[in-house]
Amino acid sequence: MADTGWHPPENQVTLLGRRGEREAIERLLSRAWSGRSGALVIRGEAGIGKTALLRHARGTAAGFRVEHATGIESEAGFAYAGLHQLCAPLLDRLPALPGPQQAALGVAFGLRAGDPPDRFLVGLAVLGLLAEAAEERPLLCLVDDAQWLDEVSAQTLGFVARRVEAERVALVFALRDSRTDPGGTELFGRLPDLGLGGLSDADARALLATAVRTPLDEQVRDRIIAEARGNPLALLELPRSAQPAKLAGGFGLPDALNVPRRVEQSFQHRSAGLPADTQLLLLVAAAEPVGDADLMWRAAEYVGIGTEAATPAEAAGLLEIGTRVRFSHPLVRSAVYRAAVPAERRRVHRALAEATDPRTDPDRRAWHRAQAVLGSDEEAAAELERSAGRARARGGLAAAAAFLERAVALTPGAAGRARRALAAAQAKNQAGAPDAALELLTVAADGPSDALHRARIEVLRAQIAFHTIRGNEVPGMLLDAAKMLAPLDAALSRETYLQAIEASFHAGRLGRGRGLPEAAEAAQTAPAPTTPPRPVDLLLDGLAARFTQGYEASAPGLQRALRMFRGHEPRAEDDNRRWLWLACHVAAMLWDDEAIYALAGRIVRLTREAGALATLPAALNALATVLVHTGELARAAELVAEEHAITQATGAPPLPNARLTLAAWRGRQPETAELYAAMVRNATERGEGATIGLGQYALAVLHNGLGNYDDALAAAAPPCEHDELANSSVALHELIEAAVRAGQPARAAAALERVSPRARASGTQWALGLEARSRALTSTGPAAEALYREAVQRLSECRMATHLARAHLVYGEWLRREGRRQDAREQLRTAHELLSGMGAEAFAARAARELRATGEQPRKRTVQPADARTAQELLTARELLIARLVATGATSGEIGAQLFLSPRTIDAHLRNIFRKLNVTSRRQLRNLQLP
Repeated sequence: MADTGWHPPENQVTLLGRRGEREAIERLLSRAWSGRSGALVIRGEAGIGKTALLRHARGTAAGFRVEHATGIESEAGFAYAGLHQLCAPLLDRLPALPGPQQAALGVAFGLRAGDPPDRFLVGLAVLGLLAEAAEERPLLCLVDDAQWLDEVSAQTLGFVARRVEAERVALVFALRDSRTDPGGTELFGRLPDLGLGGLSDADARALLATAVRTPLDEQVRDRIIAEARGNPLALLELPRSAQPAKLAGGFGLPDALNVPRRVEQSFQHRSAGLPADTQLLLLVAAAEPVGDADLMWRAAEYVGIGTEAATPAEAAGLLEIGTRVRFSHPLVRSAVYRAAVPAERRRVHRALAEATDPRTDPDRRAWHRAQAVLGSDEEAAAELERSAGRARARGGLAAAAAFLERAVALTPGAAGRARRALAAAQAKNQAGAPDAALELLTVAADGPSDALHRARIEVLRAQIAFHTIRGNEVPGMLLDAAKMLAPLDAALSRETYLQAIEASFHAGRLGRGRGLPEAAEAAQTAPAPTTPPRPVDLLLDGLAARFTQGYEASAPGLQRALRMFRGHEPRAEDDNRRWLWLACHVAAMLWDDEAIYALAGRIVRLTREAGALATLPAALNALATVLVHTGELARAAELVAEEHAITQATGAPPLPNARLTLAAWRGRQPETAELYAAMVRNATERGEGATIGLGQYALAVLHNGLGNYDDALAAAAPPCEHDELANSSVALHELIEAAVRAGQPARAAAALERVSPRARASGTQWALGLEARSRALTSTGPAAEALYREAVQRLSECRMATHLARAHLVYGEWLRREGRRQDAREQLRTAHELLSGMGAEAFAARAARELRATGEQPRKRTVQPADARTAQELLTARELLIARLVATGATSGEIGAQLFLSPRTIDAHLRNIFRKLNVTSRRQLRNLQLP
């Protein structure tokens, strides 16, 4: 190991065996000391030595600040409980974080009021908090029993562990391995992993000798070692459960069971021999999850236990009581709690509820009170319902769902139970637990209810199906629910009809049930909208008209909807935010370049401001696709890189749409083919026909750029044939160009007959410019030239620069074929400069070929200085993105917030960038004019 200035203490007491594991921990600490953060996951069955390794890490970490948290099974329903354990001692560093991160962490920990924070923004705040704490000295974070962390804490810590790089932070997680222990959970996947097996026979014998000080029969020793299978805790605990005489003679050993259960039974046996008051005190401590000694003693006093009851438990090595209460091993807690009879558990929880301050910790009080109830209790259920509301406000959807689920069990009346079951199902679905949500829907449906309640059940059932399986029956389910809602809740009915249209649009050609025409026809029977109508109302009426009366009939209403969406700035709680995505699709269908640019940009802005990092990749993906059409391919690539960085950080699957569109416009055939194949495969599995149409449109663009016109025609035909909401609008023009070049004028003319009335109904310069270009391709003589000029003029007055460049290209190609070489050069030269400048390489190459055919050599690109080209060659994708952001004047903190990295890590990357490019300042980096 290289000398980094840190070494394990010479007097450190080492574990018996575990040499490789100890060295792995020491390497992690050494790297953190030298500024290379990391994480380690220790997995193994209960009792195998995970906690002992954490103790070893704590004892080894000389010079480190050490913080510790323990997952507790009964705490799993409290959002951010485990994270708060770890971070509470560090909160003095909170003011050093950016404002949005301070707010997110403050709301998550209940320190302030506010909108529910996005969990990834909380993760970024925790990363910043750890980085700030590590500035003073390196930080070691130990998390034991991580399988019992509440869901959002586990997700957040996994996120942080994947993002630490240069912060002098080491994180070590210990958790039960689900492959060997049914109680374990697969967490923290993609992190360095250390699996613990049993000790060797030699080490097992040595450890057993430390536990048994009396004579031990050889056969007994061999049997204990064989049955313990190298599990250290079993070796230490099993002999304690037998009398010395039996150990010497070999009598009375229990039958072989799995080791974790046997170890737990051993703890139960040891505690069972203690005085009754001591056993009850142990149960109080086991049921009180946060280790608050004062709270434990208040509860103990409530059940009549004095402080002297602790002495036998401490003497038995089961418990340590100081300012905090700590069990000698996590299994002691579970053993004590599981051994207690239900009546004693209820008694203890009742005492803890009485001892908990309802003002400072109302949720734990409600939880303890709920566990103390035998049968039903409306007051306790109502208190849990209020706790669910507070948990939801902190962003703890899983916690809210847990509170509501318990409230359902405590609700005495069938009607109230059904109402709470529906609320719990909605919370479970929002928390990402659709199977549990469906189970609760069964409870919600069993009780007496009114028609509105039943309709809401069906809406949720359909929404769960849409987000999990995208099944063919989903549009029909939503239509049935919308019809049920019509006389009961007009606004919700209309929204449900719109969801049905949206589901049908996504299913597209792969739908097998009631499709888009049926959904649109049914939507025409929706209740009348409110006065004045909401944007969602105009969207519903316009889309219903689109697929029943035709494109032209729907355009005025949909244009009005887009104007209302653009003029209405939605608040955080505004439902109109949910429909911005669909409005973008409508804007593409109407060739409304201003609306799609504004709405896609707004989605990204609102998502960033809300810290909704889970949905930010989709927002970036949508805006990047728009920027490809505006000719800003370099900026689109930056957004794609940012989206990739986020999905890597969050563990979400990458989104291929913008990446595919960008690759197609750049003319990168292998990359496009690979992305297209993956997109089609995934879309087919999920039943998303619209996604396949988008992929086929991208293929048509690629092949038109490369001059493979037969392939372009084949790719463009299906989206046009299925008349997909947005894809057909752009695909029709690709089909017309491909058909003309492939010598199939009849197909081009048929497509043009569909385009022309739609373009007139749209009336935008983008629509009319594309229509003029396509009509020019099918025309001859002076009429063709007039149309080419009209196309160039109109497209120069809209945002869509790629289409303007292609208008110059096809005009130049026509002029060359007319023998007007000089005029052709002017158009082709402009096309080549525009296309090469924006990075549309295949179309630029096509323009270059045509230009050479006129006798002129295309100019070489000069937009990239040599040093900027060098940057692209030398830097990694992440480094190039950081360099671009630095060039805009962004600080390390701002870049870190955007890329989910700490400022210290950004500075480390920046040092690498400076070294690779031989620059010494941010100003020099800005002068490189990075593309």
